[in-house]
Amino acid sequence: MDRLAGYLPVLDWGRRYDRQAFLSDGLAAAIVTIMLIPQSLAYAMLAGLPPVVGLYASILPLVAYAVFGTSRTLAVGPVAVVSLLTATAVGAVAAPGSAEYVTAALTLALLSGLILFLMGVFRLGFIANLLSHPVISGFITASGLLIAASQLQHILGVGAGGHTLAEIGGALLRALPETNLPTLLVGAAATAFLFWSRSGLRPALERLGVTPGAAALLARTGPVLAVAVSILAVVGLDLAARGVAVVGEVPQGLPPLSLPPLDPALWATLVPAAFLISIIGFAESVSVAQTLAAKRRQSIRPDQELIGLGAANVAAAFSGGYPVTGGFARSVVNFDAGAETPAAGAYTAVGIALASLFLTPLLFHLPTAVLAATIIVAVLSLVDLGALRRTWAFSRSDFAAMAGTIVVTLGWGVEAGIVTGVALSILLHLWRTSRPHVAVIGQILGTQHFRNVLRHDVVCTPEVLSLRIDESLYFANARAIEDVVQQAVAERPQVRHVVLNCAAVNGIDASALESLELIMHRLGDAGIKLHLSEVKGPVMDRLARSDFVRHLTGRVFLSHHEALAELAPETTSRADLEARPAIDAARTFPERPRRRPG
Repeated sequence: MDRLAGYLPVLDWGRRYDRQAFLSDGLAAAIVTIMLIPQSLAYAMLAGLPPVVGLYASILPLVAYAVFGTSRTLAVGPVAVVSLLTATAVGAVAAPGSAEYVTAALTLALLSGLILFLMGVFRLGFIANLLSHPVISGFITASGLLIAASQLQHILGVGAGGHTLAEIGGALLRALPETNLPTLLVGAAATAFLFWSRSGLRPALERLGVTPGAAALLARTGPVLAVAVSILAVVGLDLAARGVAVVGEVPQGLPPLSLPPLDPALWATLVPAAFLISIIGFAESVSVAQTLAAKRRQSIRPDQELIGLGAANVAAAFSGGYPVTGGFARSVVNFDAGAETPAAGAYTAVGIALASLFLTPLLFHLPTAVLAATIIVAVLSLVDLGALRRTWAFSRSDFAAMAGTIVVTLGWGVEAGIVTGVALSILLHLWRTSRPHVAVIGQILGTQHFRNVLRHDVVCTPEVLSLRIDESLYFANARAIEDVVQQAVAERPQVRHVVLNCAAVNGIDASALESLELIMHRLGDAGIKLHLSEVKGPVMDRLARSDFVRHLTGRVFLSHHEALAELAPETTSRADLEARPAIDAARTFPERPRRRPG
């Protein structure tokens, strides 16, 4: 049973489910359902799909994740970035509004689900690590700006599409003279109210006597209030007759069971986009899940999360939905509302199903401008331009990856942006690790610790050169290690022993092993022995499977202090003393020119 529960987490938490958990999950589900209804409609519109598809994507996928997912509070459903990626991918193969467009969206959900599921089965969650945090932050920021700009056409009541910021901006400028004033008033009022409700509604409710906790939860229902008021305004003022676009008829009923077409040509076209959606969706989802789990001292299993998200997307494909993932805002609401188990997601699905059965006729007069306002307010909260400044101050290479992702996403589209971000991350990683930091180290007085001679007062000996390698050794930096050792030895004609401190080396590949052998032979030709110290167990196991250790001209020492105690016992004994004369003695040894800190 325990083994089966590893693949079906519901069997684990379900055994301990009680009345208190039911009440907590039920309350959280009610609050998330209220929040999710307008969000689902809006995000479906962003994806270029009929609004009801957003409701369909918020029913069976939530049940599937509740069965297979490991996060107790993650709320799965349509999200802004995945909706934008869906619109970009599906728009390339079918016209928005056509039956083929909906079919392609179903196929995209199925492909995303299968990719996620297979990644989970083969434990490939590490692939998401190709998306560094600066790249994800840059992509989400740029996507948020693109999404907000794309929704301005609905606020203005004009047609102004485009896939890049320049295209959207140009189309909006050309369409400005055609702005529908009633639509602009509705959209601007809804946007202003939603922005205010995020910061001002809670204090207002508290001033009315509502408890802080209840006020915080009620403030999340701002979009529902905006929807209700705007529908009443459209009906009461007959705004539809004045050009205000409304959602129109929303099919009433449960999602239809659907079978995505087995079209090889369509699958081949959509696979790259499905892979990107899978990686981005997983990275965003697992980040939210881990953050919320840590607050309650819980844990998640990333590989099982892949299976859970995969099952959710497959369920979306067979129930008229489109790709889904864990959403940040609704997950936080779910957490704050007290959800204790994934059953809260299943209860939310019941709430959305009831809304699909009984509430959809009420949405006929809902202005699309209000849905656009909901999207704009939601995505602008994800925009973090300040991250550029913080990243620049901390790491110029990470800043380059973030800035490159933002520029390409805004200028050439979301798919080009994320590919650029991944490529820049990989290239910058290779560049950094191909130039490993290698420090000449000496013994700190009165201790058995060894540190960089450029940073500390240390004791050294001319006959022993101690080098600390601060990077794992692989093909990209193997030649650099050869050059560093050769140059360091050339600067010290008295050296008879070279000791490589490998405390920071977590791996050595075949190319690096060949370089170590070459270094050993070159040193041997010069009458110098090569030694290793503090080699980690897994690294030593790999070296033991080669001939390198057997042919090593020196020894492998357990600690660097042990190496120096044998190779230079007099110097080491003196350094072990804490007396001040040892400092003066250390300064009689030749100092390495201070060329760079390290």
